Amino acid sequence: MTIQYTDKPIPHPALWGIIYRSSTPFWEGIKEKKLLIQKCKDCGKILHPPRPMCPGCHSTECEHIEASGKGTIYSYTTYSKSPHKSFKAPYSVVLVELDEGPRLISNMVDVKPEDIEIGMPVEVAFDKIDDDLTLYKFKKAG
Repeated sequence: MTIQYTDKPIPHPALWGIIYRSSTPFWEGIKEKKLLIQKCKDCGKILHPPRPMCPGCHSTECEHIEASGKGTIYSYTTYSKSPHKSFKAPYSVVLVELDEGPRLISNMVDVKPEDIEIGMPVEVAFDKIDDDLTLYKFKKAG
């Protein structure tokens, strides 16, 4: 399946696992409203983005664990003009540092761009786009 945002088809994120097999559990977890992150079974290092080998100990033995979904905004930017008609401006893109350590990029929901602050506590939210696509986003914790 592809989603048509432009004149060229964009691969559906859940199908990226065909090319990048190590990301399949992450996207399958998102579909089930779980934020799964990869962890090395040998050294315990949290790996994000998912990858076939631990960069710390070079082990290929990894598992996916459920993250708390809680973190803080590490950085953000707000777009006042949209680069494409699919994105309604203004909208913000946040870099969230999860309590478990890795940083994820996504959008905020239910928060005005002018109310976003670095250090703001956030938690994951799931946005079901259609039957085949759910995206993770963040909302203010609480």
